[in-house]
Amino acid sequence: MQGAANAEDVTLNWALWDWDKVAYYKPLIEAYEASHPGVKIEHTDLGSSDYNQMVMTQLTGGGDNLDIISIKDIPGYAQMVNTGRLMNLTELGAVPEDTSGYGGLIEALTVDGNLYGLPFRTDFWIVYYNKDLFDAAGVEYPTNDMTWAEFDEKARAVTSGFGADKVYGAHLHTWRSTVQLPAIQSGETTLVSKDYSFLKPWYERALKLQEDGVIRSYASLKTSQTHYSGPWFSSQIAMLPMGSWFIGTQIDKVKSGESTATNWGMVKYPHPEGVEAGATAGQVTSLGINVNSKKADAAKDFIEWVSGPEGAAIVSETGTIPALRDENVIKTITAKEGFPSDPESAQALVTSAAYLEMPVDLQAAQYELVLNRVHDELMTNNISIDDAIAEMNAGVADIK
Repeated sequence: MQGAANAEDVTLNWALWDWDKVAYYKPLIEAYEASHPGVKIEHTDLGSSDYNQMVMTQLTGGGDNLDIISIKDIPGYAQMVNTGRLMNLTELGAVPEDTSGYGGLIEALTVDGNLYGLPFRTDFWIVYYNKDLFDAAGVEYPTNDMTWAEFDEKARAVTSGFGADKVYGAHLHTWRSTVQLPAIQSGETTLVSKDYSFLKPWYERALKLQEDGVIRSYASLKTSQTHYSGPWFSSQIAMLPMGSWFIGTQIDKVKSGESTATNWGMVKYPHPEGVEAGATAGQVTSLGINVNSKKADAAKDFIEWVSGPEGAAIVSETGTIPALRDENVIKTITAKEGFPSDPESAQALVTSAAYLEMPVDLQAAQYELVLNRVHDELMTNNISIDDAIAEMNAGVADIK
């Protein structure tokens, strides 16, 4: 396979997001190019906030300027598969013979017996917290067995100040997932549904936190296009519910001096009452090949390498969790220089259950469209919660 990639000089273009904020892109590319003379990997950064829309615009243009496609989430995957934008990796012979190390992710991504994306990274939600801000407020640190009610109580207790000097107790990014994911932690519901009444208490919670100034308003975040890392790096927020993908970035930014949140830790994602500690929501990031790429053999070799043992080792060394993992992966991450030394932070990476943010469903992108639209209306106070849920239910009613 490597010989096919190296038969002649080739340049591959990798569609991705947040080039400057993600720790593993550069080391993956450097290692691959070093072991594959004649192959050069370029990248196109399409940004994180509208990545799915941006990449689909590129792909539907019919061009072959993109070869390797990062697939951010299940709705994006479903949309690309449904519209025929990705090569069939099963037909290309790119599916590993032994898939056991991927924890069922390859099977979950298989549609009608065919795979269109190789999983290379898996993430789950945890909470990052700034110890200095908790110390200054005289509030006990978050724990690995914390309910959402306890999270909110701590967030209120550590909120302080005004204006530019204000410290927010928590931060809910503009993604609908930051509000909705607690509703699926029991495993009894999913976000592919025909009745979204189970989301009501979680929107009541988010809007109350926003109204009370415990979190920054959705409207201000949206208008200013604030990336969640900004207020965290500047020590303006005490607790950040976010994915495990942010570990490597935070470590690197502390080292470079860009993050002032130097005294930090992590705990498990808080849980609803009656749900076991360690239950969380997760997602998988995969790599596919543009159906119009004229460099399929070289692209196939690259995505096999990145999603395989060589790529997994590099991803874990940056403090990020690869899709292909064994017991050594967590050890590698927690041993990384800059990883918090307290045992609670290492324990935060042990989950009792991790439910996909959205299950694999070929209509997932349509559900996502409805949920995102109504979420935006709701969080900007343009619609009541009851009317929003009715709108969600009506919006998905005709999805087959």
